[in-house]
Amino acid sequence: MTNFTIPARNTASAFADMRGHHVALRVTDFAKAKAWYIEKLDFRVVHEWPYADEELAYMAPANDDNFMIELLGGGDPLPKDKPSYTDLGDSLGYAGYHHFCINVADMNKTVAELKARGVTIVTEPFQLDAISRKLAFFADPFGNLIELAEIVG
Repeated sequence: MTNFTIPARNTASAFADMRGHHVALRVTDFAKAKAWYIEKLDFRVVHEWPYADEELAYMAPANDDNFMIELLGGGDPLPKDKPSYTDLGDSLGYAGYHHFCINVADMNKTVAELKARGVTIVTEPFQLDAISRKLAFFADPFGNLIELAEIVG
């Protein structure tokens, strides 16, 4: 259970029908990115399509149809100017997109499996009591940070 209260829903809002769907990740190698998310995280390819000179795919976690990532590859992307993070503290020095989060039931089990699959953990699990969560971070091959969160206490 969280130690903060979520405000009541605003069903009268003009935007009451808004729901999260996906986060898009621009990658320099579409095939490599798609393979990594499939092999390392067991993501499923929901749909693939071309757009202009790009390749795109919606990908969903193994057992979740309500959240997806959209991989955007191909074309001629500019070189990225942010580093691939090896430290969470360093990552906080940059404005803009930072990470997306995936909830897990057992942080230790999940991190152990990621390590067994060769995924480098950027930040080992730690507990953040202010939000009643145990958190960890890792990055995909393109430097996109991914947060894991387990509800605790």
